[in-house]
Amino acid sequence: MKRKLTDVSSDASLSPPPDNLASATTTAAEPTVQPVVSNNKRAVQYADTEDASAGTEDSLRPKRRAAKKLKVTEDTFHHDAAAEEGGDGELKAKKTIKKAAGRIGDAGDTTAHGQTSSRPKRGAAKKAIVEEDIVAGKFHVDVDVDVNVNVDSRKTHIKSTPSTKKATKGKQKQSNKEYEDHEERPKTTNQSRNKTVNPAAPIEKRTTNTALRIGAHVSSAGGVSNAILNIVNIGGNAFAVFLKNHRKWDSLALDPEQKRLFIELCQKHSISAADCCLPHGSYLVNLAHPDPVRKKQAYGSFLDDLIRCHTLGISLYNFHPGNANATTREDGIRIIAENLNKAHQDPATGSVITVLETMATQGNTIGSTFQDLAAIIELVKDKSRIGICLDTCHVFAAGYDLRSPEAYAHTMEKFDKEIGLKYLKAFHINDSKAPLSSHRDLHARIGTGHLGLQAFHNLMNDTRFHGLPMVLETPANVIGPNGKKIEDKSIWAREIKLLENLIGMDIESEEFKALNERLRKEGESEAANDAKDAKPKKKRASKKKGESEEEDAKPKKKRASKKKVEIEEEDIDDDIEE
Repeated sequence: MKRKLTDVSSDASLSPPPDNLASATTTAAEPTVQPVVSNNKRAVQYADTEDASAGTEDSLRPKRRAAKKLKVTEDTFHHDAAAEEGGDGELKAKKTIKKAAGRIGDAGDTTAHGQTSSRPKRGAAKKAIVEEDIVAGKFHVDVDVDVNVNVDSRKTHIKSTPSTKKATKGKQKQSNKEYEDHEERPKTTNQSRNKTVNPAAPIEKRTTNTALRIGAHVSSAGGVSNAILNIVNIGGNAFAVFLKNHRKWDSLALDPEQKRLFIELCQKHSISAADCCLPHGSYLVNLAHPDPVRKKQAYGSFLDDLIRCHTLGISLYNFHPGNANATTREDGIRIIAENLNKAHQDPATGSVITVLETMATQGNTIGSTFQDLAAIIELVKDKSRIGICLDTCHVFAAGYDLRSPEAYAHTMEKFDKEIGLKYLKAFHINDSKAPLSSHRDLHARIGTGHLGLQAFHNLMNDTRFHGLPMVLETPANVIGPNGKKIEDKSIWAREIKLLENLIGMDIESEEFKALNERLRKEGESEAANDAKDAKPKKKRASKKKGESEEEDAKPKKKRASKKKVEIEEEDIDDDIEE
């Protein structure tokens, strides 16, 4: 059995072992043998220590094939060793290799004979482990001691026996037994990917004397702390972020260093993450799914995000309610509420408020109507832990108008009546490329879509919502010099200032009219470009006459669906910390 050797302090690079080192080996009833190495390149000698006399004439050298399992590699030390002979000629060892070479590491720089060596030290000693069945013959030597030994310009690497390897594996399994519970198993972190970016000069200076908290959904590439630098760069007072990769189930644990930097940067820039941060949940999570396996998977990811929020001091967490593709709408709503109640009872989530987002599409999507959201809230036990995020594009596409002052007032009155304005915790600020009641989720830049600038003037001047985080999710891609789309953060910086400037602006003023007209024309131009860039669907070529009926009868290959699955599995968001 392998044991740890006692450390002995020494000025030399290799400390000498204790005299009772041989007791660490498996000796049984058989005599032990001592391998001694000579200056001969690859020659290994064995001597009986009972009749030890270095350099005796009766020195016995076993045949080379007797030590064929001994592997010799280069090392950094040189030393001499003598062969010794046993009385009966049989090979034994009473000491281990380290005992034979121990004096090499002494401060006197001696050889194995104890004589002063003129050779200088060349470096640290290397490891040597003895392999079983070193000597062919009567004796089976079973040595398994982890020792440090310097051999004549080589390192002798001697492996443990197979039985010892199995025992070692068993120890490893036993040592890891405490982590068998998934919840207690520490998650790995990828420190190499966590890199705080150098803060760039702000595109726009943050407005500090406003009651509005407007920002954008920014990147957390390199670590969640970089989100703070990114929002400061565009002059925002609120922000959204993905706390992990939102397109993959597996995720790295939150790096403690990133947690420290996140909190430190919030304090440095006077940002209250508890009030102005609105993290977005994973697009994979469907809390309405009835299947036990899928339900557990979704809940696990959801719970992990809530714990991250609590760890970072964030009090709001936005997510899509889910869909009822695998069940009825009523059962889907019930399952969502059950998951929320379970998460709220977990002390690891603190007091984080789970925020349901309004949705745009109909069909099996839950949350496209105020009634859906009200039904979920009704089933949630702790009403202080539930809220709503109103997405301006989504509600408009779902049929709730915001464009005129009268339409805006009517929609907010309807929200208050069916849900309650006290549950309105945040906004996603987006214009819409699709018209009212289109049920299409197509975001547009502020003032360039079907909502128009008037709708956002209505919202910005509604003092009931000042202080709530308002997060831009508008497109910020432009065509770069190489012809490819790149992100232009200055778009968000300008839109933040645009929204802040709407407060108190007279809609009948020339300033507002000119601004509204300019943005409307930009939207028309973008819509024309989108239509131009849209590729028409290829028409399937009609079959020629005379094609055999056998060809028509061939089953169609489902290549498209297979390709779609592969894309979903391999899709990686490069804006998220891994």
